[in-house]
Amino acid sequence: MSTPYAKLPAWADYGLIPLINLSVAFIVAGFVVMLVGENPFRAAVILVEGAFGKGTGIAFTLFYATTFIFTGLSVAVAAHCGLFNIGTEGQAYIAGLGIAIVCLSLDSTLPWWLTFPLAIVASALVGALWALIPAYLQAKRGSHIVITTIMFNFIAASIMVYLLVGPLKPAGSQAPQTRNFLAGAELPKLNWIIELFGAKIRSAPLNICFLLALVMAFLVWLLIWRTKLGYEMRTYGHSPKAARYAGISETRIIITAMMISGALAGMMALNPVMGDQHNVAIDFVSGAGFVGIAVALMGRLHPVGIVLAAILFGMLYQGGAELAFEMPAISRDMIVIIQGLVILFAGALEHMFRPYIQALFASFSPKSVGMQAVNGKGA
Repeated sequence: MSTPYAKLPAWADYGLIPLINLSVAFIVAGFVVMLVGENPFRAAVILVEGAFGKGTGIAFTLFYATTFIFTGLSVAVAAHCGLFNIGTEGQAYIAGLGIAIVCLSLDSTLPWWLTFPLAIVASALVGALWALIPAYLQAKRGSHIVITTIMFNFIAASIMVYLLVGPLKPAGSQAPQTRNFLAGAELPKLNWIIELFGAKIRSAPLNICFLLALVMAFLVWLLIWRTKLGYEMRTYGHSPKAARYAGISETRIIITAMMISGALAGMMALNPVMGDQHNVAIDFVSGAGFVGIAVALMGRLHPVGIVLAAILFGMLYQGGAELAFEMPAISRDMIVIIQGLVILFAGALEHMFRPYIQALFASFSPKSVGMQAVNGKGA
């Protein structure tokens, strides 16, 4: 009879396995770099130095990470309830409409510190309402959440394109975007924090949304592991049948989890819209919703892991731009390949090495060693 796999300790489950997956991804990426005739070790140095070697690089890395923290948390909240929310891209995109309404209406009359809370509420509300529709279809009609959220990504994109080339576009402008916001809707930068440590920053969009993202990560931790609602979500995610037997309303828990997930996705729009571009433009999300899936999986659906994984992907975005500049043979398309390899091994192939590691731990467990000793004496 085969020996059952050992339950991994937390440090191996949340640290060792992601590290192995990430290492394999970079090894494979190194072979890709070698195929174009470049030194993979020099490429790795440029990648890391581009992301963390200078103050400007650090600020850009954290700016990108802010976006991925929001989308990663969004995916994680739904996943704890057994729901695969693949619609964070559309939820974040349509949330730009809520931000635009607040900023275009109030940027000339209110300071940023009053506009910002209203924009947070508007972005979260629009994102939650957009997630409510597929959640209702899942809970009441049995429609698969993956299919409906994918469809709603395209619907959100179509709506935003219509608005940005029509009603929201200023008269006489050719660009598909809203007018630029005034000072009352521009968020303050956080570059001064990095400059306190002696780093110099020329210009970078790191803004107060980074702090908001960290607050949301803490609140998600409280929600999932310290509240009754979080316990119900995790119970339903592990066993819908057991949750129904315990009296947990399936409709209520699905709709609640998806609306929270949509709200977190919607808040992602604050970072590029109010913190960087100061307008709502076409495709400002730029695939961040799909990267959030990999961030959530690599972070093991835990807020701390999600923050660390988001910083890693921020490093890939910022360091990848420096790498494409320093090594012309490595194009932006190759940077996308490297990012895709990380997503592949950290997401789709996340469990590839787990059986071997579990078997290794099982062979060194006290019970296994004791059984081997008994079998040895019997022989």
